[in-house]
Amino acid sequence: MNKCNSTGQYGSAAGTAERYRRYRTAKNHVGEYIEKEYKVSDIPVKEVNLKFITGFEYYLKTERNCAHNSAIKYVTNFKKIIRIALSNEWIAKDPFQNWKGKLKVVDREFLTEVELQALISKEIKNERLDLIKDIFTFSCFTGLSYAEVKKLSEKEVVIGIDGNKWIKTKRTKTKTRCSVPILPVAEAILEKYSSHPKVSEKRLLPIFSNQKTNAYIKEIADLCGINKNLTFHLARHTFATTVTLSNGVPIESVSKMLGHKNLQTTQHYAKILDKKVSDDMAVLKDHLISKNFWGKG
Repeated sequence: MNKCNSTGQYGSAAGTAERYRRYRTAKNHVGEYIEKEYKVSDIPVKEVNLKFITGFEYYLKTERNCAHNSAIKYVTNFKKIIRIALSNEWIAKDPFQNWKGKLKVVDREFLTEVELQALISKEIKNERLDLIKDIFTFSCFTGLSYAEVKKLSEKEVVIGIDGNKWIKTKRTKTKTRCSVPILPVAEAILEKYSSHPKVSEKRLLPIFSNQKTNAYIKEIADLCGINKNLTFHLARHTFATTVTLSNGVPIESVSKMLGHKNLQTTQHYAKILDKKVSDDMAVLKDHLISKNFWGKG
């Protein structure tokens, strides 16, 4: 039985190709559902109703092993096509009118400070895995995605307003500008690979394919005793939480460094920082006690 894969949204030419793949996959799922449920290869668009839609969603979750959010995204893609039919008056009524597809909020995993330290301090003799460990660590301290690390060029490393090195680039996903001061750990990694044969002005870090990188990251997690499903994107979450927000960097600054279009996107990271809330409240508690707020003492 095939597994269902969810895909994200990207901008530019890569975005067009990704959207095409996503809609093509949704189309294939619809076709397979029709063949299984209706025993025909196709049905008229006028026969699509709420029963068809809810049945399709159930099919995705059961037969295709889609997670809830993946299933909702595929049904939503199908919904957009049906809306085109509606606007062209090929159908008289919107069959999605009473369908409510809500995405579930997914907690973003990240490395804790202890796990991040374990990763950094781990000595790996295998050259390939050591390289991947460094690239992953670089992302943990810059917040750059895989695509952004891969295309990072010399012209994107500039001297900032403070006289130190900054990365100024465009987010591959949203095309928004992001500016990130280069922390010492990240700068040391750039220096380490500055003479690597695969490094040039157009490519500051040597990097494997995304698939291979994620496979190697899982090996590194085992070596470091990290019991989490490590992927390259988890490094970006680690930058947002453990490296910045947990250390008191204002959420507005984190949002700008991540290249988010609005603060609400960044707030998803802040929601999971219970430790930060606990620490902040402990400071408040000590402050109130010192002021003898309760009239005790």
